[in-house]
Amino acid sequence: MFRPCIDLHEGKVKQIVGGTLTEAGARTNFVAEQSAAYFAELYRRDDLRGGHVIMLGAGNDVEARAALATFPGGLQIGGGINAANARGWLDAVASRVIVTSWVFREGRVDWARLDELVKVIGKDKLVLDLSCRRRGEDYFVVTNRWQKFTELVVNADTLKKFSGYCAEFLIHAVDVEGLCRGIDGDLVAKLGQWSPLPMTYAGGANSLADLEQVTTLGQGKVDLTIGSALDIFGGTGVKYDDCVKFNRRQK
Repeated sequence: MFRPCIDLHEGKVKQIVGGTLTEAGARTNFVAEQSAAYFAELYRRDDLRGGHVIMLGAGNDVEARAALATFPGGLQIGGGINAANARGWLDAVASRVIVTSWVFREGRVDWARLDELVKVIGKDKLVLDLSCRRRGEDYFVVTNRWQKFTELVVNADTLKKFSGYCAEFLIHAVDVEGLCRGIDGDLVAKLGQWSPLPMTYAGGANSLADLEQVTTLGQGKVDLTIGSALDIFGGTGVKYDDCVKFNRRQK
């Protein structure tokens, strides 16, 4: 299935090349003239539930809250989420919160923080972002704007263990994110084999064929987010309307 996204940077909807985001800026493929709420209304109209709003740095709260209010219960929220503010974002009608860097410290999983978060909101409201980069034959979770490698390898054991703490996973293939050169098929196939929970994969999609491939390789457990290749984000590879039609056929 296709899952939509709204990536916010400096208060604007953007498409950014994965792994290039720093405090100084980022390589950007697209900056929207429309607000986050505009895209949320589009997704609400077409009943595209489970998409994610990602706040890339500070200055995005107002736009994020407007998007959530436009599609109550239809969008997840991520970016700077922790145990102190997670409940507030759920109260702002996010369907779930997405957490990554906060549950890691010094490159390791902070299980106490993860336990605390689950106690505050419950596992059914939590999505764990295990976005990763490849080193050798393995994929390692990366945090802090996807710049810092952790010690955590994404594999069957990792996904099984984390499945006790969350409702689903979000995984960006950072090495291909934003490049529109095709998905990481090896990773998608492994995720389909390994994951005990639903998950969304993002990274590299540049055609409707990628959506069909992810559905097949992921054995029906892996959904796909398409960003920079999508026509509503200035892309030429995929028409948004075709993604909506694809989902309707799947249902």
